[in-house]
Amino acid sequence: MAATLEQADVPSPMVRGWLWVILQTIIRSFFNVWLGYRAIGFQPLEKEGGALILANHQSFLDPLLIGIPLHRPVSFLARETLFHSPLLGWVLRNTHVMSINQEAASTASMRQTIRALQQGYLVGIFPEGTRTENGLMNELKPGFTAIVRRAKHPIYPVGIAGAYQALPMKSGFLKPTRVRVVFGKPITLAELEQFSGRDQDAALIELVRSRIAACCDAAEIWRKTGKTPVVGEV
Repeated sequence: MAATLEQADVPSPMVRGWLWVILQTIIRSFFNVWLGYRAIGFQPLEKEGGALILANHQSFLDPLLIGIPLHRPVSFLARETLFHSPLLGWVLRNTHVMSINQEAASTASMRQTIRALQQGYLVGIFPEGTRTENGLMNELKPGFTAIVRRAKHPIYPVGIAGAYQALPMKSGFLKPTRVRVVFGKPITLAELEQFSGRDQDAALIELVRSRIAACCDAAEIWRKTGKTPVVGEV
């Protein structure tokens, strides 16, 4: 079995593992039919190397929607209590999910995220901190800025549209609807070097917010009109 990221024998950040491949194949096939799922712009993430994926947070589906088009794993953070379930915990441990103790989240999540990035993993974070209650993008929490400065890896903004309509908060039924995901152009290390000080947090947050929002807008237009965005323009 694949080891967890905290263990010394770290699995390759380019290899999904058999469980990931099986689940990915099943989920992607179901989403393609039930949600008309489509994603665009993810191809640059297939290359080797760590990167942060920062996305809007519409529903519990979001980690799956981000991960299923890729041929390499994405590591997300999940609260430690989820790992207590025998079946779910086994799945999470074998699909590169990182556990986090919410009582020590500010330090533990940062250490785990930076370590995973340095090991060459893609790490997904939802900087809003929680799912939207109305389908609109919430303000971004500032916690990710310290990770950006310390990890020194590029950021890929992602916009998700339709997941809120498919599975809004407090809903127990996955509604058939159209879901689109747009992976935007990376925010490069050269761009991020301009925000090296904590006094520039507000500017960094606004940059990331605007890039995610642009991806969200493109995904929503694609969802409603069927007009596919042009790769490289978002």
